[in-house]
Amino acid sequence: MLRLSGSGVGGGIAIGRARVLEVASRDVPRRRIEPADIEAEQLRLSQAVSQVKAELAALVEGLPQGAPTEAAALLEVHAMILDDPALSGAARASIVDHLWNAEWAMSAQAGHLAAQFEVLDDAYLRERGRDVQQVADRVMRALAGLGGPLADGSEPVIFVAEDIAPADMLTMRCALGFAIDLGGTTSHSAILARSMNVPAVLGLGAARMQIQDDDWVILDGDAGVVIVAPTSAALADYHSRQAAGVRERAKLRALTGVAAVTRDGQAISLQINIERPDEAREAAESGAEGVGLFRSEFLFMNRAELPGEDEQFEAYREVVQALKGRPVTIRTIDIGADKTLNSGVAPPASTANPALGRRAIRYSLAHPGVFLAQLRAILRAAACGPVRLLVPMIAHHHEVDSLMTLLARAREDLRAARRAFDPALPIGAMIEVPAAALCAGYFARRLDFLSIGTTDLIQYTLAIDRVDHEVAPLYDPFHPAVLQLVAGTIRAAREAGRPVSVCGELAGDWHATALLLGMGLTEFSMQPASLLRVKREILQADTRWLSRRVSRIVRGNDPVRVAAALERLARGGPPGLG
Repeated sequence: MLRLSGSGVGGGIAIGRARVLEVASRDVPRRRIEPADIEAEQLRLSQAVSQVKAELAALVEGLPQGAPTEAAALLEVHAMILDDPALSGAARASIVDHLWNAEWAMSAQAGHLAAQFEVLDDAYLRERGRDVQQVADRVMRALAGLGGPLADGSEPVIFVAEDIAPADMLTMRCALGFAIDLGGTTSHSAILARSMNVPAVLGLGAARMQIQDDDWVILDGDAGVVIVAPTSAALADYHSRQAAGVRERAKLRALTGVAAVTRDGQAISLQINIERPDEAREAAESGAEGVGLFRSEFLFMNRAELPGEDEQFEAYREVVQALKGRPVTIRTIDIGADKTLNSGVAPPASTANPALGRRAIRYSLAHPGVFLAQLRAILRAAACGPVRLLVPMIAHHHEVDSLMTLLARAREDLRAARRAFDPALPIGAMIEVPAAALCAGYFARRLDFLSIGTTDLIQYTLAIDRVDHEVAPLYDPFHPAVLQLVAGTIRAAREAGRPVSVCGELAGDWHATALLLGMGLTEFSMQPASLLRVKREILQADTRWLSRRVSRIVRGNDPVRVAAALERLARGGPPGLG
């Protein structure tokens, strides 16, 4: 029996035979062409690109009724990448400039673009490099005269692969689950698997080399575990867990319309995180009270020109109108330091550590024209419904001063243009670096609300990149230093009379729900798939009982003792909870 670990994206447990997908075209043919062959080689590339565009369009057209809303959007994202001059256009130029064959030109340009994404600090943006590679791989298959991955047959199986593009996943109707070597929980493949409610584990590293066709496999999408050739005892255990999981999900679905109120009467706001406007519909379907984090980067990525104010306004308005009066928190663009948005040129690696460079609010303030267009678009969208503006990576008082100056200018621009906008738009800071957490009281007094981005806060506090496998085991959301920063931020906001939420992954971890409630948190924002599980924890909680115990836990600084106290908290509970 072999046990492999990766990043689970939910969906429960799948048990079945493995189907290992071969890499269609890994060895890229590289050859120099004659100048007289340039036109013919460019035509080969153009025809392959056209073929892939037609395949993607056909997939969109053929989506069955009831298909996940993400499916068409993700296919359209790949079509946009295909049309991006930074990919196909640059590959055509390489055929002329370097006399490279079409495969070499496409592979080289895709690798160049993907490398720029890999150095990004934001996990979601970093995964966009996988999208570029997946699009390029599809073009290479077309150039080689090959189809998609070999996934024929109707027998339900667990697909094992180095990587699977969303377009290919949609053709695998017999999938019980997916075990994928590359990618993480924010990859588009993970997003699609989650929306399909199919178990998936990503980031396995070398599963494709360790699993063979027809091996019996247990895939636990919740725990992020893949078990190969399980013993009879393990099979019996997981069959029992699988049945319990089905019953569990049925019980959770019954909570969709139930208000999130603790046993002692504390109302809790549960909201969702989204990346694209089409995901706004999930807020209603999941029972969420709004969107607590709308990442705006999707508008800026994979394109040659920056989006204008009107284009941004239309995208933000679409979300606001879809929420029908429920609040939407729009985060200003969180990118920079390691990629210039409209040039596609990354600075030399020696210039800086991208995680510590000019990103997020630093990038926005360094490019006031870009920032003003976004601020005006958000102000206009706020006239269509309740909107809050969230600024990422705030750490300095002068950043707040500059933000307020630019906001005042954006309002004046809109008045002069006779555009409708909300002059009282609430402004908040995303607390995701230790400096901001330690000065949370100052930011709470200057701004209207705070939102804690625990994913970055943990990485910056512990100096750990969790996608670096050498140090990933040290990534600990429950480290005493992290708990003190989170609790201190919540306390500072409450003392200043300001709302505070957690929008990082900790908000969606039901193991942390009682802890956050005990810290006084009343606003959570998470991935839709986590909402009902967190809601159930809330319904069973007594915040008065929790606050006394959590305050003692947070004061500790011995990691071993804090871990033991958290374990006791998880096992315990007020009278009547068992």
